[in-house]
Amino acid sequence: MQMPNQKLTNNSFKHIRKSQLLFIGSFLVFIGIITLSYNHLVFLKDQVFANMKIAMLDLENVPNDDLQGEVDIPEVENVSDGTVYQQNEKEIDYSRYAGVLEIPKISLKRGFYNTDSKYNNIEHNVSMITGSSMPDVPNGNLMLMAHSGDAYISFFAYLYRLKIGDSAYVTYQGNKYRYQIVNIYTVPKTGKVAIYRNYNKTTLTLITCTKNDDTTQTIYIAELVS
Repeated sequence: MQMPNQKLTNNSFKHIRKSQLLFIGSFLVFIGIITLSYNHLVFLKDQVFANMKIAMLDLENVPNDDLQGEVDIPEVENVSDGTVYQQNEKEIDYSRYAGVLEIPKISLKRGFYNTDSKYNNIEHNVSMITGSSMPDVPNGNLMLMAHSGDAYISFFAYLYRLKIGDSAYVTYQGNKYRYQIVNIYTVPKTGKVAIYRNYNKTTLTLITCTKNDDTTQTIYIAELVS
């Protein structure tokens, strides 16, 4: 036979246990809210600092240009195998390319493929970056990259010789577009590149590793003139 005080004790124990469970549950909910709030605050902080960084870069590097944004790029390097890039035009069928880049000052003529082609690979060709626009798109930006150095795949080995005012040409669908370089700047090699350009201009952007410096990349901004 169960005594009244024993029954009371059991009920009290159950009540205390229930209270503990409620307390633990409330505590876990509280911790969850704090964690979510902290993550949100960290995200907002990162956004603020990112915007500040963009503003400072815009002010320091290209005061008159607009920031297109950061684009993801594969690693661009100074590569060397002792063979300086040379090109024999007679061996190349340019009709198989999406377009052709020419820079007479450095004797460069090289085709490139569309971004959806398996041949659009920096280890084999001048590579077009995802998000590029072809020259016939008003105010678009065609972004091309290649290795520098003295290997066979160092198609941008002599880009360092270019100066503001030099010309570059892109042939696309039977039309030849002439661009003029308006800005040259370097950025740290991080896997992303900030593109500074005038949104009111049709643009060609060339990206390669900085000569004799494996920690930075050099960006050449050219605008369509004819």
